[in-house]
Amino acid sequence: MREIVIKFSNVDKSFPSYKHPGIKTMLLRPKTLGTPRKRFIALKDISFEIYKGEMFGIVGKNGAGKSTILGLIAGVLVPDRGKIEVKGKVVPLLELGAGFHPELNSIENIMLNGVLLGASRKMMKAITQEILDFAGLNEFSNQPIRTFSTGMVARLGFSIAVHIQPEILLVDEILAVGDAEFQRRCLEKIDQLRKANTTILLVSHDTNQIEKFCDRALLLEDKSIKLIGNASEVIKAYAS
Repeated sequence: MREIVIKFSNVDKSFPSYKHPGIKTMLLRPKTLGTPRKRFIALKDISFEIYKGEMFGIVGKNGAGKSTILGLIAGVLVPDRGKIEVKGKVVPLLELGAGFHPELNSIENIMLNGVLLGASRKMMKAITQEILDFAGLNEFSNQPIRTFSTGMVARLGFSIAVHIQPEILLVDEILAVGDAEFQRRCLEKIDQLRKANTTILLVSHDTNQIEKFCDRALLLEDKSIKLIGNASEVIKAYAS
């Protein structure tokens, strides 16, 4: 029997929705400022399972709730209702460069970011050179992050995440970072992680990537699940 490492059971998620009060309200009723008028529904009654070692895609239009699902799995969001079970070390690639300090250099940020993602200082010291090599940033290792381009920061963030031995990797629209050569290395590294039985969730608008790399996929529509199944079948339904 295949091991279930992620399980959503009847999950709902919403966020407070605010409306600008207008100048008159700001002047005459200042106590009403910042009061949410209603809640924005992000996900409705979501249930699915993901197995250890599979690559699972999530597709849907903007605002469908794809990134909300990843946030819930990563633990940065909590559901309003329902239950979420996650087994394994989760490494999120939701926002490359998050957790970096602009005044620290590459090596210092590798240590900081790795520890924030749950790795030990000993481990990070051992793989620092490998991370720099993969990111192609050896000659910039002593420069502060604030001097880096967006692409350089993205390459460093990706390199750290894929080198700290994740059991569950969450990938949100980042396989297009860097130039063509770096993208090729990213995809090769993802393939290595798959062969090492890492569970990978990929959210992307690139349906070709979902169809090519994912075993199964989930289609979100109107905040709910429309279809779960073979990646090719889900992509066909999404395109129709």
